[in-house]
Amino acid sequence: MDSILLLKALVMGVIEGLTEFLPVSSTGHLIIAGSLMDFWEKDKREVFEISIQLAAIFAVCWEYRARLITVIQGLRSDKVSQGFVLNLMVAFLPAAIIGATAISTIKHYLFSPVPVAMALVFGGFLILWVEKRQHTIRVQEIDQLTVMDAFKVGCMQCLALIPGTSRSGATIIGGLFFGLSRKAATEFSFFLAIPTMFAATIYDSYKNRALFSADDIDVFAVGFIASFVSAFFAVKALLRFIQRHDFTLFAWYRIIFGLVLLALTYTGLVSWE
Repeated sequence: MDSILLLKALVMGVIEGLTEFLPVSSTGHLIIAGSLMDFWEKDKREVFEISIQLAAIFAVCWEYRARLITVIQGLRSDKVSQGFVLNLMVAFLPAAIIGATAISTIKHYLFSPVPVAMALVFGGFLILWVEKRQHTIRVQEIDQLTVMDAFKVGCMQCLALIPGTSRSGATIIGGLFFGLSRKAATEFSFFLAIPTMFAATIYDSYKNRALFSADDIDVFAVGFIASFVSAFFAVKALLRFIQRHDFTLFAWYRIIFGLVLLALTYTGLVSWE
């Protein structure tokens, strides 16, 4: 058992769990952390990242288990449950279609620290711009979303295919821009993560199935548990945070972090993988 490798897996899991549902880009942070720690070769690290992202989604499923059970039980007769599922399907499709056709090209050109840093900075300024706009709220609760609202948010999720953009950031800020309340935008982003990340996990796991090894079970287990636990607390913390605050803090974090990464790169102080 390699204790250093297990420690790296623990760090990666915590990073994933803390950032998956915050508008700061979990993928971007994992790329940076994996490069700095020299955590496995790139292909194998991506398989590991798939597993810890799935753990974060399980944390959301557990947090909203009562709502999910109610929806499943009401699918045959309850119009609210049927509308909820329809909205998720409509919002899921744009990113699913574009991701299936373009993800290989995106990974080849953009899954590296410099593009991530640039996306962090750009996304930070975009959040500041959206937060400074006057919000006209049309949708207070998630069940009030129309199919068109869901489609618009789904289109915004396509931006998250660019690492450093943030899936939650794109959907939450997009929801605010389209008239959703902060609570409705955040919760819909959480629920939309479930089909999106499950589909991505199944696709990537099948594509990279040859890279899975029984010898790595302990490493995957440590990362999975760390991601689940940290994501569970991050979701609860974000729901409390949005009751009194906007997303400006996250915007400035993105900008400062991105600029630091660019400065480290172009001064040669850090040599990325």
